[in-house]
Amino acid sequence: MRLEPFALRGRHVLLEPLDRSHAPDLLTAAGDRSTFGHTLVPHDIGSMTSYIDGLLHDAAADTVVPFVQRRMADGALVGCTRFLNLVWWPGRDTPVEVEIGGTWLATDAQRSAINSEAKLLLLGHAFDVWQAARVAICTDARNERSRRAIERLGATFEGVMRNHRAAAGSESVPGASRDTAAYSVIPAEWPTIRERLRASLEPGGAR
Repeated sequence: MRLEPFALRGRHVLLEPLDRSHAPDLLTAAGDRSTFGHTLVPHDIGSMTSYIDGLLHDAAADTVVPFVQRRMADGALVGCTRFLNLVWWPGRDTPVEVEIGGTWLATDAQRSAINSEAKLLLLGHAFDVWQAARVAICTDARNERSRRAIERLGATFEGVMRNHRAAAGSESVPGASRDTAAYSVIPAEWPTIRERLRASLEPGGAR
């Protein structure tokens, strides 16, 4: 493993390394499933444990860096997020390209400062610590809510990749493929996006 687990702390959210012990609290966070139409969110303790085990297996292979999202106000676990699809170039000890995804939040944490600050923390680590050349953010092309959130962030739309990934969520047919709406951020765009995210965390800021 080239990347040891690490935490990212903000005022509103703590992103801490995913662990098998998080399964019961994550299952509680996933109780209201009304907004998981296009998102893989396990619905029972067995599938949640398998979900975590799969991510930890991928983390050991340096292909993902998974986190739980802990709300700072009350300490509750409210969801997950991760770096995925890490790309490694020879001569570098950090990934040159990453994707931010696998993100889901409990209903009472959505459209709060948590999501904006989590993106600020993840993008900041990718660009300021890893010196990444590109950060991708992708979603099911049908997921208009997610696409609007990515566009508010200021990421650049790159297009739709057809039949790109396995579809997930309650509105998807098991085993079907999905079209993926692909967005990205590069280093030259990061300072503007960083300031936009910081402004959104101020009282009255748009999220």
